[in-house]
Amino acid sequence: MTKKTLGIVLIIVVLIVAGVIALERFKHDAKPAVATEPPPVLSVNLTQAVPRNIPLSLSAYGSVAAWQEAVIGSEVNGLRLVEVRAQIGDTVRKGQVLAVFDDKTVLTQVAQSQASVTEAEANLSEARLKSRQAQLVAGSGALSELQVTEYATSEKSAQAKLQSAKAQLDAQQLQQRYTRVLASDDGIISARSATLGAVVNQGQELFRLIRQNRLEWRAELTSDELSLVKPGLTVTVAAAGLAPVSGKVRMLGPTVDSEGRKGLAYVDLPGAVAHGLRPGMFAKGELHLGFSTGLGVQEDALYVRDGFSYVFRVGEKSGDQVKVFQLKVQTGRHFEDWVEIVSGVNPADKLVARGVSFLTDGDSVRAVPK
Repeated sequence: MTKKTLGIVLIIVVLIVAGVIALERFKHDAKPAVATEPPPVLSVNLTQAVPRNIPLSLSAYGSVAAWQEAVIGSEVNGLRLVEVRAQIGDTVRKGQVLAVFDDKTVLTQVAQSQASVTEAEANLSEARLKSRQAQLVAGSGALSELQVTEYATSEKSAQAKLQSAKAQLDAQQLQQRYTRVLASDDGIISARSATLGAVVNQGQELFRLIRQNRLEWRAELTSDELSLVKPGLTVTVAAAGLAPVSGKVRMLGPTVDSEGRKGLAYVDLPGAVAHGLRPGMFAKGELHLGFSTGLGVQEDALYVRDGFSYVFRVGEKSGDQVKVFQLKVQTGRHFEDWVEIVSGVNPADKLVARGVSFLTDGDSVRAVPK
């Protein structure tokens, strides 16, 4: 056999082997595929919408204000302030000295009035003695009836002068007490206009005091909302950046604004200052109106997409797997870690309890007990 013939034979053998291999591969690829179930996406717990006592609340906005603010002013005229002992923000007690006026002039007037009282008392003693002596000899003819009357009148005049002198002394002593400006109640100094060395007029304001360190929140409510609110209701108030403070409705405003058609609910806030609230702050509040029954699910069973809320309901069980179906629901009130379901599911529906953000409509899952 020649080399040429041998080469042709080898080529034929290689072609035959390649053909056999190609035929086997074609047969393998032509076999029908065996249908298999897709593996489950997740293992999930199930839950249901259940009746719950859902708190009823009313949201409102308003300002924090002092419950009462006392004005403390000067009760003397034309005296100079020599001490100012209280500053804005100071906590003071009732009767505490806040400022002191120069009392030298008043002390001089008190001394003069005391001397006038002493003189009036001496004059009264003398007039009383003469009047009694005149009464003793009135029937003897030593004194005329007119003279006896004059002595009695002198005694009454001396008595009146003594009373006048004592009244003048009381007035001067009162002025002396007024040289010390006292806190009219417990509280916090909210404003101070007293200036050391100033000569002030009677009635001029020196300090403002938040009485009893007590603040309130004034909620702005429509007339319809006011009809839902009663004194004694619990309220939670929160200002930006501060922890919520609890309080109670003290009273409702007697009028409604004719322009905005809104009225006020006055809410006492015990301990508000300690929580950082200050008069003038703007705050949001929740007025707790009670409870009502409704269907609720835990927040983990919901997910929100494009502004709508959804849950996943499970279908019939097939082996150890179930399919889930996406349901659009309408939600209501939020409370703790629960959400009220207004529509979209029934109490009998079994829902995926958590991990819903990883699911899509029609997915298969494995339901496992909690």
